[in-house]
Amino acid sequence: MREAETSVPDGRVAGMTEQTRHLGVSIDRPAPDVYEWAADPRHLTEWAPGLTSRVEQLDGRWFVWMGDDRVEFEFAPRNEFGVLDHRVTTPSGQVFDNPMRVIADGADRCDVVFTLRRSPGLTDAEFDRDAGLVSADLARLKRIVEQRD
Repeated sequence: MREAETSVPDGRVAGMTEQTRHLGVSIDRPAPDVYEWAADPRHLTEWAPGLTSRVEQLDGRWFVWMGDDRVEFEFAPRNEFGVLDHRVTTPSGQVFDNPMRVIADGADRCDVVFTLRRSPGLTDAEFDRDAGLVSADLARLKRIVEQRD
């Protein structure tokens, strides 16, 4: 796991609120297959229980349950580049943008990379816990799509 620091506009290195981790997994399946399966919000409960245990669609919008809160969940529009960025909007209106990519590695393999950003006020232990949850979700995605026919 590699951790990267980002820069703020004036070139200074940002503090802990700007810390990111790029978490990834290699999958023995073609990138388009992985992308198509993972991009379907109905599959979130199967591979991302660290995010949600319930998904519902209302009036064309997708919602996931995080604990007791129903939050809006929106993937980037379908695309040929493997971009699975997603936005989570909490009931209070707070927005979290989560970059995620499916990157081809030859014809029959790919890497899935999630960029985890440290939220303001998150302790080291909480950030490590979040990284562990995302890593577990990515490992679950790998197991599921590699076992599909």
